[in-house]
Amino acid sequence: MKLKNAFFILLTVVIFISCKKEIEQSNRTSDVQDNISINKSLSPFLEDFETGTKASYATGNVTFSTGAWTLNDALLGTSASDVKNGLQSTRVRNTGKLTMLTDKTTGAGTVTIKHAAYGSDASSDWQLWYSTNSGTSYVQAGSNVTSAAGALQTVVFTLNIEGNIRIEIRKNSGGTNRINIDDIAVSNYTSTQPPTGNTKKFLFDAKHAQTAGNADWVIDSDSGIPGFNPTPAQSNVTSTTSETYWTGGISAWGIALAKMGHVVQTLPSSGSLTYGNASNTLDLSNYNVFVVDEPNTLFTAAEKTAILQFVQNGGSLFMIGNHNQSDRNNDGYDAPAIWNNLMTSNSVQTNPFGFSFNLLNVSGTTSNLASTASNPILNGSQGLVTSIQFNSGTSMTMVPSANSTVTGLIWKSGVTKNNNNVFCLRCTYGSGRVVAIGDSSPMDDGTGNPSDILYPGWTTLSHSKLMLNASLWLAGL
Repeated sequence: MKLKNAFFILLTVVIFISCKKEIEQSNRTSDVQDNISINKSLSPFLEDFETGTKASYATGNVTFSTGAWTLNDALLGTSASDVKNGLQSTRVRNTGKLTMLTDKTTGAGTVTIKHAAYGSDASSDWQLWYSTNSGTSYVQAGSNVTSAAGALQTVVFTLNIEGNIRIEIRKNSGGTNRINIDDIAVSNYTSTQPPTGNTKKFLFDAKHAQTAGNADWVIDSDSGIPGFNPTPAQSNVTSTTSETYWTGGISAWGIALAKMGHVVQTLPSSGSLTYGNASNTLDLSNYNVFVVDEPNTLFTAAEKTAILQFVQNGGSLFMIGNHNQSDRNNDGYDAPAIWNNLMTSNSVQTNPFGFSFNLLNVSGTTSNLASTASNPILNGSQGLVTSIQFNSGTSMTMVPSANSTVTGLIWKSGVTKNNNNVFCLRCTYGSGRVVAIGDSSPMDDGTGNPSDILYPGWTTLSHSKLMLNASLWLAGL
């Protein structure tokens, strides 16, 4: 009798444990399903690659929740080395592709993609392409993206394309080094795309003689006069819009930011440079980033205070210099001297950013960079920076004793990476961020006022990647 009772008790315990495990497993499955459901509710189109199987790199079609895709030199990875959100993600090698085989009929506002290098593989570049004619032809969206080892990173492309659309991911560098692509979300197109939480506002300075002489450092001008809003309206900018849509020597920069969904505006010569003035619609407090490309007139005392307080309280400043004796309006001051005057003669703090522009004329190509590992400016969402070229610019000298956060990014070729001969740097000041570069050539897109002699630097080497990565870092993205 005791044996039978013991057996009955043991059997009851086993059944209870078994049932408990089934209930727990059911709860975990329910949690996963709930999470997937929640994620999918964030976008009308979310491909998380959690359905379907494909264990080889051979070209083949797989049906996912969004329809059939072709995986070329790609598979569905489930190993511990596959970087993923969930149970699996796509793994692509060589020049493999992920191609949608059905149209999304409601267009595309933005495309958000998570990505990383597989395991400890070296970095690789990839591209987003899209088709509006059911796959007959494709157009690249935005710039190349670099995937590095580590956690999944997120990149957002702004397309603003209506009607039928399908997308394709193309790996284009890195050879056999592999990348993981996961969680592709595509928002619907609307005639007026609503700002997102990641929309930032950039103010480009045109108040300090940026068009004097043979210069044209503005995103747009009409009849040679930069206005507050670029024209035609940036709400009409799509992923295929040419930089010549606007007329300015740095219009490519402005168009690139507009394609990402950010707002770009200009402080014209008639505007006021203030901080904390609620009656001024161009007040720096209304912006995330202030871009000043080669100023040619001194900042007033009030303007210097406004700039420094803007950065101190969380704003960001992009400082662009040029070579010594680049005084385009013959007022006795050029960009290096004007920037040094801001930092040494103000009512807020002497040398707040911890560096100075050298009074030199320097040219040359350099790949003498700081480590790109986890560096958001040299290896950010817009690609890996490998080299840049100066055409009559200047270098900078860092003074860490004045600001311990000042950090070199790029140095003159062949020199030791110390506090001297710095071509590009970054720092923080108060709650804000600063990036400085010693030449205006890298952002020159070669267009603008036809009476000026401009040179195409934007598409040279890694210039656009550097400028856009720096812009996004300054914007806190």
